[in-house]
Amino acid sequence: MSPQDQHGSRGYSVPTGRPYALKELQASLGSLGDHLRELYDGAHPAEYDTIADALYVAFQTAAGLAPAKSYTGCPEHPNGALDPEAPDGWGRCLICNDRRRLGQRRHGRPPAAPAPAGEQRRLGYPVPDGPYTLHALRTHLRTVEDQRFHLGLSSPAEDFVRIADDLHRAFIVARELSRPRNASGCSEHPGAPIDPDAPPGEACIFCAGRRRRAQRSPQTPEMLPRIRRGERRQLQRRFERPPG
Repeated sequence: MSPQDQHGSRGYSVPTGRPYALKELQASLGSLGDHLRELYDGAHPAEYDTIADALYVAFQTAAGLAPAKSYTGCPEHPNGALDPEAPDGWGRCLICNDRRRLGQRRHGRPPAAPAPAGEQRRLGYPVPDGPYTLHALRTHLRTVEDQRFHLGLSSPAEDFVRIADDLHRAFIVARELSRPRNASGCSEHPGAPIDPDAPPGEACIFCAGRRRRAQRSPQTPEMLPRIRRGERRQLQRRFERPPG
């Protein structure tokens, strides 16, 4: 039913909480532009923390305005497991796809080819493919800005679903940009400081310290002689006791 038909219908009413949530969404999206203008190529990851937090708050608000998300898109198993290798033309429900695969094996049919690699969906929301750059973040936010001006109290549910998906894409990009950069080249400690004295390719200061400790010759600790019961240990004084 279109918004015009909804207005003409006596039974139509604005969903509870939508005016307040829509106002909150518009306010949170309006401040994103100010944060984005302060970013530049090569900005420190910590500078993306603010915009990543703001995007997550806006995404949660938009997700609350949209209908309940069906993770799989399956009416029988809306909250079931997602099929990571769903063939092209099939749904994302792992349970239903396993039934189809089992039926194909019983009838001797070749298995369906998996769908081409595309955008992943985490918990029912899209996750864009890399690389994650400032240009990609601006592109997603430009899409969000174009949509938010058309949102109103009588907007159809599809509009809120669309802006929630786009906000999730922008949040994923901002979150990845806010992670520590792997300047040391170490997969174990990607955000570690760089050791200036380490050879190329071994600049991680944590791993360099571990290697230095391993190269040191182990020293056997000096054990004090055992004192028998009733005897007193004679300790050599380093300084003479003052007179008097």
